[in-house]
Amino acid sequence: MRSFLYFILLISLFSCARSVSRIDPNQQIDLSGRWNDSDSRQVADKMITELLSNPKFTAYAESLGRKPAIIVGQIRNKTSEHIDSDNYVKKFELAIFNSDLADLIESDEFRDKLRDERAQQQDFADPATVAKWGKEVGANLMLFGEMTSETDVYNSKRVVNYITTLFLTEVETNKRVWYGQKEIKKYIKN
Repeated sequence: MRSFLYFILLISLFSCARSVSRIDPNQQIDLSGRWNDSDSRQVADKMITELLSNPKFTAYAESLGRKPAIIVGQIRNKTSEHIDSDNYVKKFELAIFNSDLADLIESDEFRDKLRDERAQQQDFADPATVAKWGKEVGANLMLFGEMTSETDVYNSKRVVNYITTLFLTEVETNKRVWYGQKEIKKYIKN
C-alpha cells in the first residue's frame, strides 16, 4: 500500500511539472490580449519608419544640412493597463539609432551619469585622456507622446483599441515637425 501511495505521489509531482522552452523573441504570442512586447516593437518600428520617411522630416533634415539629433522624451501611459513605458521608449530609441537617418541623443538620466563621469575624470584621469566639457551634441528634435486605449465589452467579448500618438518637436522653436498616430485593435473572447 505504501509503495502504491509513493507511486501516486511521484506521478502527481511529474504531471504538474512546469515546462519551459526557448522561443524566438520576434515570435508573436498573445496570451492575455493585453499590450505586449510584440505590440511595442511593431508600433515603434512602423512609427519611426513613417517619421523618418515623412516629407516634413526630410525637408527639416535637408535644411540642417546634416542628420538631425533626436532625443526621445517621455511617452506617457494613459491606458488602464500597466505598460512599461521605459521599455517602450527604448524600442523607439533602437529604431532611430538603427535607421542611420538621425543621431540619437542620450536621455536626461544617462546624460547626468555621463556628466558625473566627466567631472570625475577632471580629477582622476590622465590629462591626455580626459573627456572635455562643452563637447555634447545638442538635440535638434524631441520625440514624445502618449498611449491611450478604448475598451468595448459585451458579455465574454472585449475589443481594446490601443492608440500611440507621437509628436516630434524642434527644441529651439517648439515647432512641431511631425505628428503621428498608430493603432492596434485586439478582439478578445473568453
